[in-house]
Amino acid sequence: MIGYVESVINGILMGSIYGLTAVGLTLIFGVMKVINFAHGSILMVGMFAAYWFVTLTGVNPYLALFVVVPFLYFFGFYLQKFVIKPIFEAEKDIREPITVIIVTTGIWYVLDNLALLLFGAEFRVAKTVVSGQMLEIFDMYFLWSKIIGAGVTLLLGIYLYWFLRHSRMGKAVRATSLDREAATLMGIKQTRIYNIVFGLGCACCGVAACVLVPFYYVYPTVGVPFDIKAFVIVVLGGLGSVPGAILGGIIIGLIETVGAQFMAATWTEMLIYVFFLFVLFVKPSGLFGLKQDY
Repeated sequence: MIGYVESVINGILMGSIYGLTAVGLTLIFGVMKVINFAHGSILMVGMFAAYWFVTLTGVNPYLALFVVVPFLYFFGFYLQKFVIKPIFEAEKDIREPITVIIVTTGIWYVLDNLALLLFGAEFRVAKTVVSGQMLEIFDMYFLWSKIIGAGVTLLLGIYLYWFLRHSRMGKAVRATSLDREAATLMGIKQTRIYNIVFGLGCACCGVAACVLVPFYYVYPTVGVPFDIKAFVIVVLGGLGSVPGAILGGIIIGLIETVGAQFMAATWTEMLIYVFFLFVLFVKPSGLFGLKQDY
């Protein structure tokens, strides 16, 4: 019985981190209406940045948040401004420009192969003060790094909810998401909002990267499995829904850990996609999906 309870709690902890990796993706889609296929590669950039910061300075890995998150925000801001924005301007009359998907796919391959060229294919592990540290409760063991990651996910979710609902910029983001033309008529600069939102989405990857580094391997294609799970989570929770992304991540984490108690790991992966397809058949918009995402 204790083993099952431990699996459930570990599933919630890891699932919340999956949700954290998906938050940025759903935020970008909710406003820009395009899917960023380079999301996993941006997470990889953040993980390498956090890894090298921790390795070279030897400081607490969570202090890397104050370096990696701003770095990825500006990385995403200018990536949108100079690479993606021209595509939007060329297809400004199209609500969901397909060319942007092709461009983000190209960015994905460029970033992954650039990391492979610079750092090689080997797996790296950051030695941190919390790596391997366990919390024991009634013969159940939990990684402190995952507990902290779940706490960071909760704080980020609360902050994004407040930002989108109550801040002036958040209201502008929501207005742009709901009706681009009406928001423009009200004086909101659409392209500026896109730059900020893409930066915020990448900053969320930076948060996830710093949370993952203490217990996860860092390598050039580390973003691929998280990218795939993030797409499943975003669609499962509802495109554009931040709470849906976090809940979707927890569901995926629970299926992985609890399912592993009864079947092989490869079967749990299949079970995730079976559940995913079932939800799409029953509720195509996802668990929290609405006609208007915010």
